[in-house]
Amino acid sequence: MTANTLHPVVADARAREAELRARYPDIFTPSIRHRARVVGIIVALTALLVFGLVQLEFSLPKLLLGLGKLAEFLWRMIPPSTGGWSKFLIYLHALAETVAIAFLGVMAAALLAFPFGFLAAKNVIPNAVVHFLSRRFLDTIRGVDELIWALIWVSVVGLGPFAGVLALVTANFGVFGKLFSEAIEAADRKAVEGVASVGGSGLDAMRFGLLPQILPVIGSQVLYYFESNTRSATIIGIVGAGGIGLHLAEQIRVLEYQHVSALILMILITVMAIDVVSTRLRFALIGDGAQRR
Repeated sequence: MTANTLHPVVADARAREAELRARYPDIFTPSIRHRARVVGIIVALTALLVFGLVQLEFSLPKLLLGLGKLAEFLWRMIPPSTGGWSKFLIYLHALAETVAIAFLGVMAAALLAFPFGFLAAKNVIPNAVVHFLSRRFLDTIRGVDELIWALIWVSVVGLGPFAGVLALVTANFGVFGKLFSEAIEAADRKAVEGVASVGGSGLDAMRFGLLPQILPVIGSQVLYYFESNTRSATIIGIVGAGGIGLHLAEQIRVLEYQHVSALILMILITVMAIDVVSTRLRFALIGDGAQRR
C-alpha cells in the first residue's frame, strides 16, 4: 500500500515522522557511542548496587528469617489494647502533646524562616555575599536531622516536650527558609513591576505584588509540614523529647505488643485526620491564590 492510498491522517502523521527523523537523526537513530554510554552507565550503577549490598552484608537467608520474625511480631500485636481506660487517657494525653509539639514547631519555624526566605531570594536581595551566606546558613541548619537536634536540645534543656518543640523549630527552620526563598524567586515579576510602574514604593510592590503570590504557596507548605511533623514528633519522643513516642518506646522494651499496636493505630488515625484537614485547607489556599492572580 503506497502513501497515496493511505488515510490522509495516517499519511500526514508519517510525513511528520519522516520530517522529525530528518531533523533530529540522533534521537531516532542514536549513535553507537551514545548506546555504549547508556550501557556503561547501567553496568556501572548495577556494579555499584552489588558492591553496596556486599559491603552492607546483605543476606537473603537473614531477610527471609527476619520476615518470619516480623510476622510473629505482628501476630502478637493482635488485638490492639491499651490495658484499660486509665492507660488510654494517658496515651491520649501523650498523643495530644505530640500534635501540640508538631504544631508549635512548624508555626514557630515558619515565622522565623519567613524573613530569611527574603534574604536568600536572589530577586529580593541581589547582593551576592548576603545571598551566599544566607543560603549556606540555611543549608547548615537543614543538614542536621531533627532526631540529632532532639538529642542536642534534650542535653541542653532536659527531657520533655520543650526539647521536642525546639528540635522541630530548628530542623524546620532550615527547610522552610529554602522553600520560602524558592517560592519568592519563582514569583511572577510582572505584578511587582506593575505596582512600581504606578508609583508604588518597594514595600508596596512586595505587599501588593509579591505577597499575594507567595502566601498561598507558603501556607500550603506549612500545612504539609504540620502533617509531616506529627510523625517526626513521634520519633523524637523516643529519645526523651516528649509526646507519645516515649510511651511507644517503653511498651516495645517491655514487650507489650498489644499496647504497641494500639499506640500505632492512634498515631495513624491522627495523621490521617490531619492529612484530610490539611489537604482541604491547602486546596482552599491555592484556589484563593489563583483567584487573586
